[in-house]
Amino acid sequence: MSSRSLHRSAVDRLTAWHPDSADADSLRHTMLAFLDSAPDGCLRAHVPGHITASSLVLDADHRNVLLTLHPRVGRWIQLGGHCEESDETVVDAALREATEESGIAGLTIDPELLSAHTHPITCSLGVPTRHLDLRFLVTAPAGAEPVRSHESTDLRWWPVDALPPGAERDTIDHLVRLAYARR
Repeated sequence: MSSRSLHRSAVDRLTAWHPDSADADSLRHTMLAFLDSAPDGCLRAHVPGHITASSLVLDADHRNVLLTLHPRVGRWIQLGGHCEESDETVVDAALREATEESGIAGLTIDPELLSAHTHPITCSLGVPTRHLDLRFLVTAPAGAEPVRSHESTDLRWWPVDALPPGAERDTIDHLVRLAYARR
């Protein structure tokens, strides 16, 4: 496990990804160029920007989405966060983050990249940086009950067609559409 294996897995996932639009394909190429110039670009210590891993967590029937009310962002968003050197791959990082933030055992992850996004943020580094977020589809076991962690102000299941006020609606709706298209 090392920054090299994380880096290699991010390149592999982006190379294999078939984006749903020309804009997403342009972002894919931009992220690949970033990784080509940043051997440690999967670790938060890379101050100019770094790869993060997030998950659209759906219930077993894919009718509800698990969202966190993120304390730093102040909105309802999908689960996810930074890659750690202990993560072998970005898929491992996404699953670890989803498990830690949801408190749900037995989550399953589709290793195929669902989406990607980049955004400026002041994260745990305490300085402005950029997250290059790789997004995956995760499914919870039937009857799974989330347990809020210290990383969340609130954590709840929401019907995919009735997101809460303050949700990153465009993002979540887009991810849900991509997930449904994959089924």
